[in-house]
Amino acid sequence: MKTIDKRVAGFIMAIGAATLWGISGAFAQFLFQEKQITPEWLVTVRLITAGSLLLLLAAARKNIDLGQIWRHPKDRRSLVLFSIFGMLAVQYTYFAAIASSNAATATVIQYTGPVFIMLYMAVSTHKWPSGFDYLAILMALAGIFLLVTQGRTDKLSLSGIALFWGIASAITLAIHSIQPVRLLNKYPSMVLVGWAMLIGGGAFIMVSNPLHVPGIWDLQTAGGILFIILFGTLIPFYAYLNAVKILGPQTSGLLACAEPVSAAVVAVYWLKVPFGFTDWAGAFLIVGTILVIALQERKTVQA
Repeated sequence: MKTIDKRVAGFIMAIGAATLWGISGAFAQFLFQEKQITPEWLVTVRLITAGSLLLLLAAARKNIDLGQIWRHPKDRRSLVLFSIFGMLAVQYTYFAAIASSNAATATVIQYTGPVFIMLYMAVSTHKWPSGFDYLAILMALAGIFLLVTQGRTDKLSLSGIALFWGIASAITLAIHSIQPVRLLNKYPSMVLVGWAMLIGGGAFIMVSNPLHVPGIWDLQTAGGILFIILFGTLIPFYAYLNAVKILGPQTSGLLACAEPVSAAVVAVYWLKVPFGFTDWAGAFLIVGTILVIALQERKTVQA
């Protein structure tokens, strides 16, 4: 595949994955609010099921060795760390943020993640942030301020726990984008994602036993969970990590700005989440940080 075609494929995978994540966030909110499904149970079932399916698909391919990653101690340690602090952490913090607020707000706050990626890159390369970087940080802070306060300093419109989980999901999104790059360059994405999901979900059994099924069960519940597992987990996580492999963590994180947009639109029009002028203003400021960082990255590449 030509380099330009490969990059186009990477762009499509990153944007498509982010859009599906946003829609699945609205489905999760529906399950939490209307069907009393718990975030802990959904995360456990989501990861174990999607991870098992991915590994089965990988096993069906003749040129893939599922056990190779386990034969190298350094790679084994990296896989376990990614499974817990990347895959599991980004899943749970995001769902906890949705359960504490709503899909639109939780997803928008999570997408301050590229700012944390930018800060990590600055520290790891020993380069001070540029003017564009400082602008992105100010825009992200201003966006969060509007979402949390509605522009009023005397009253919070978002609970402290919702803000905590939102910021935690942003940090874990950054970890999820950065930490597996070395492994992605060595092993097939399907194997890495499959093992990470299975390990992360297996570890979370200590928190929520998947056999203890909560909530109200009907066709809507089953359909919502099936959508989250297939179109909100299996397909987009595989596609996104492939995009990271092609484009790198920073560019992939920037393209994922499609997630807060799709989550906000679906939550507002389907779940009737109140999202006023200050909410949209905060959302656009946060999405704008992604564009600012993208401009800075493009300037750096061209220099």
